[in-house]
Amino acid sequence: MTSLVRHITIDCADTYALGSFWGKVLGASLADDDNPGDPEALLASEGATLLFIQVPEAKSIKNRVHLDLQPQDRTRDEEVDRVLALGATLVGDHRRPDGTGWVTLADPEGNEFCVERSAAERAA
Repeated sequence: MTSLVRHITIDCADTYALGSFWGKVLGASLADDDNPGDPEALLASEGATLLFIQVPEAKSIKNRVHLDLQPQDRTRDEEVDRVLALGATLVGDHRRPDGTGWVTLADPEGNEFCVERSAAERAA
């Protein structure tokens, strides 16, 4: 038998704050037993389950693994604007004049992630 990915684990300083940010991005809520100050927080969303683990050290280099988001009910550009308003920061803009490409953002603790085009944009 093979293995399954159970969680995508993200090291962070504040599990509740970062989990809450990602909950807003993904339209999900932290587990009922997660509270501010907890060393772990769990966020089960439709696409993935994220586990936030408190670590003492700050992020210091580029992520070797990152999340790619595909908006479901808005365009890539609308999603970038929405996530920036939630507290993300712009890392790199890789949008091309023909509408292809992606945008690299960072969450409030500096973890990079990308926003790609929606399925509707890809089909057009």
